Amino acid sequence: MIFEKLMGQFVDVIQWLDDSPDTMVWRFERQGNEIKYGAKLTVREGQMAVFVNEGEIADTFTPGMYELFTRNLPILSTLQAWPHAFESPFKAEVYFCSTRVFTDLKWGTKNPVIARDPEFGPVRLRAFGTYAIRIKDPAVFIREVVGTDGHFTVDEIQDQLRNVIVARFGNIVAGSGIPVLDLAANQDQMGQLVQGRIAPEFANYGLELVTFLVENVSLPPEVEQALDRRTSMGVVGDLTKYAQFQAAEAMRAAAANPGAAGQAIGMMVGMGLGQQQPSPWGARPSEPAAAPPPPPPPPAAPAYHVVVNGKAAGPFGPDELRERAAAGALTRASLVWTQGMPEWKPAGDVDELAALFAAVPPPVPGAA
Repeated sequence: MIFEKLMGQFVDVIQWLDDSPDTMVWRFERQGNEIKYGAKLTVREGQMAVFVNEGEIADTFTPGMYELFTRNLPILSTLQAWPHAFESPFKAEVYFCSTRVFTDLKWGTKNPVIARDPEFGPVRLRAFGTYAIRIKDPAVFIREVVGTDGHFTVDEIQDQLRNVIVARFGNIVAGSGIPVLDLAANQDQMGQLVQGRIAPEFANYGLELVTFLVENVSLPPEVEQALDRRTSMGVVGDLTKYAQFQAAEAMRAAAANPGAAGQAIGMMVGMGLGQQQPSPWGARPSEPAAAPPPPPPPPAAPAYHVVVNGKAAGPFGPDELRERAAAGALTRASLVWTQGMPEWKPAGDVDELAALFAAVPPPVPGAA
């Protein structure tokens, strides 16, 4: 016992080399919490060191190497009497805090979150995802969370953080107004909303919420089955045609099975089709013959514009064009145009107008 105490007085290097992935805070253990005056304190990247004297935080050290003298510890020097010409051992505790990012922390709703959907009404939602944190203010984290715990891990605070996330997530989802069918397309937006809402609460613990991801938002199984049926109906389209297709497939399967069961299925399907399809001899006696649908109206004849004295006139319908051709105001050489033609053409070159000039003789050759 005396030997261990004497050996503790000669140890003057204070450092943390633990590489465990889940340790957030580790306390440097010394005999009687005595740290030799002038000891070397090594704080590596991804770490910060906190001095605690008699339960009160004295100093915080960022990455680097320090020699522990009173001039380097102005706050600690005011907390101790410093007898023996300031050369007595430090009566203090040293806590190392890991400032790296702790990733892939899980969260999820234990109970469904009830929200009002604009399309389906009240629905119950479940969600889960991941988040990442790191220690931003070691002094606050030790004061509010760690206390005197000499080896503090992520598991010791993860449940509390998960409860905060789930509580705020339910409020945000219920008040967002995002339809259930659009939640998958808005998971990034939902994650940003939740992160902005709970980040200040994490800061109260001395933590920084680095990332927050919503990986899935799901409905109860029975609601998902109803959505699947609704989707199937949309894929099928015309239910009457789909029923006829199924009946035809059943008839084919029944014809391939000569047994009694197959024949019975074929007869039932045939009776079903007989009720839907017309009889080859016309209407059944019990039903009146359906009137044939009226023929569609004839297409409207195109109207043509005609160049008269260098200017476009019209448009003229078939009767007007016939009268102009009979009067000589429309000749084979007259330029005409109608919708769909790329350019003006002589009337004699348009097939639709060729019949107008059948009874009109061409001009006499050589006539003035």
